[in-house]
Amino acid sequence: MPITSAGILMYRLHDGTPQVLLTHPGGPFWRRRDDGAWMLPKGELLPGEEAVAAARREFQEELGMPATGSLHPLGRLRQRGGKWVEAFALEGNFDPAALRSNLFELEWPPRSGQLARFPEVDRVAWFTLAQARTKILPSQEALLDLLEAHLARSG
Repeated sequence: MPITSAGILMYRLHDGTPQVLLTHPGGPFWRRRDDGAWMLPKGELLPGEEAVAAARREFQEELGMPATGSLHPLGRLRQRGGKWVEAFALEGNFDPAALRSNLFELEWPPRSGQLARFPEVDRVAWFTLAQARTKILPSQEALLDLLEAHLARSG
């Protein structure tokens, strides 16, 4: 069974222009990457967990703030590695300075036998849709199209 993740693409209107909140993954492998490295906060569903619940849980864990409000299904997409991502739109606001991400452990430096702790998300930022198309992982870019369609439908 393919792995499924769920996540929330938070958006806001800033001077009438849609902006999306994207996260930059923490840890040494992503440190020097920028364009094509950002993503929506997301994570794998736990056994028996509904996608909406997983999306809210992951948002809380990765950003340190609950995802309150109505979630609007955007759809599912398959990432290059085969993982499915089920995404939800949420209108809201988040101050990037308020980021409080959970931590993960990794042997670092490699083969050193030492474990180091890194934030799962080291940065968050608001981007216009045009900027986000450059910043987001290529396999998640279609989510921006789905959000644009959602915004067009909701007026």
